[in-house]
Amino acid sequence: MAEHEQEGKSEGGGGKLSTKKLIIIIAAGVLLLAAGGGGMFFVMKGQVAAPPEAESHKKHINDSLYYEMSKPFVVDFPTGSSMGLVQIATTFVVEDQETADALRKNEPMLRNNLMLIVSAQTPDDLNTTEGKEKLRKAMLDEVNGILKKLNIHGEVTEVLFTSFIMQ
Repeated sequence: MAEHEQEGKSEGGGGKLSTKKLIIIIAAGVLLLAAGGGGMFFVMKGQVAAPPEAESHKKHINDSLYYEMSKPFVVDFPTGSSMGLVQIATTFVVEDQETADALRKNEPMLRNNLMLIVSAQTPDDLNTTEGKEKLRKAMLDEVNGILKKLNIHGEVTEVLFTSFIMQ
């Protein structure tokens, strides 16, 4: 019987010791969560506050006007080429409404000149990122050249390929 009481005391004492350990573990867990939350607060706080130059660039993008060409450019490649045709839909980022109106009014001339540029490309050139970038730059220069000839004071700041299909 004495042995049985001794075992009971040992188990009861162990239970109290386990409760203390459990409280310590819970307290440590809460402390770690609080520290982690505080750390995340400071990390996220730094990411939310954008530098002033990023804010002005963001404002410029949101204020941009877009002029989408009415139809995509479709060009057939010569027989025997690695691809049969290319279809490119373009949108221009313009500075102001006057520039967008000038593009709309002169779209036939734009389409003609841009079609000549697209048709001068080879399938191998258009298959690379560098070739697409070169085409985009050539189109941008051509459109701004036309606007300058027409005495339009605004300009196109970007040429965007909204669809680029090669078959």
